[in-house]
Amino acid sequence: MRVIEAFEFTGYSGLRLVEREYLPSRDLVTVRLTAAGVNPLDHTILSGGHPRAKPPAVFGNEGAGVVTHSGPSSLPVGARVMFTAPFGNGSWQEYVQIKAEELQPIPDGVDDVTATAAVVGYLSAYLTLQQAGFAAGKSVLAPAIGGAVGNATYQLARALGASKVVSTAGSKAKAEQARERGYDNVVDLSAESLAQGVRRLTDGAGIDVVIDAIGGTITSEALKAMAMGGSLVTLGYSAGRNTTIDVTDIIWKDLSVTGFSLFRCTRQEIQAAWDVISPLLVKGTVKPPVARIFPLEEAAKALQYLIEERPFGKVILKIAD
Repeated sequence: MRVIEAFEFTGYSGLRLVEREYLPSRDLVTVRLTAAGVNPLDHTILSGGHPRAKPPAVFGNEGAGVVTHSGPSSLPVGARVMFTAPFGNGSWQEYVQIKAEELQPIPDGVDDVTATAAVVGYLSAYLTLQQAGFAAGKSVLAPAIGGAVGNATYQLARALGASKVVSTAGSKAKAEQARERGYDNVVDLSAESLAQGVRRLTDGAGIDVVIDAIGGTITSEALKAMAMGGSLVTLGYSAGRNTTIDVTDIIWKDLSVTGFSLFRCTRQEIQAAWDVISPLLVKGTVKPPVARIFPLEEAAKALQYLIEERPFGKVILKIAD
């Protein structure tokens, strides 16, 4: 089978296409992959930014495909499934062997590319909203409208009854692109600060819930934009790992700041999330935008496109039909 192997963590040149043999395991389910996601975490690891990761490894922490061997599970051969993949044995390959409990059936009417694009972004969005105490009627800030988590949070919060959802764009062009796609409350960070934009859009009230998948100065600006008793959940750092905050923003407004990792969530929590997300995907109430699809062998180009071009929407590797 074809595999994209990260043989060294030295940037894009550390990826190569190799051929490997595989034998189905009677203890695991075998999935023939049709699509795989490309995420900033892949670049972080490939650049040597994750202390626990060691090469060689197979990247890709989300994917979709068809069951070819059921292993100990009750999943029938031919079942369409989506999943988050464990690091090191990821989705950038033609076949993956995985525990049955890590697989989720793809709902009828949802194609494999859409399913793949939804996995990490929508699970992270829903679970962080729950962690932050979101409820209908609360306002939500989800920076980076073109990113997987920012976009998913915007769509989910809107679908679940948020009073207002706000996001950000790094340029006038991307802000206009967002508005053309129906995202009305997007702060153009090239024209005003995040805090200024939020105050303008909320008539000075501030935001109740912040889902911050960006980090860097966005985190400190988001704290300034929050309402009394608000909650911020941080889960990413594509804009930087370090920031400087004014602690009085937390103290005087009685704010809560917590961290989140999808890989710490229980199967019960993930299933509860899918129980909400899947019907919304089927109805078309939410749908992850896809910026571009690359063939598996162009994984390095796909990752470079994601990181350097910062497109509006997901980047997907097409592995099979």
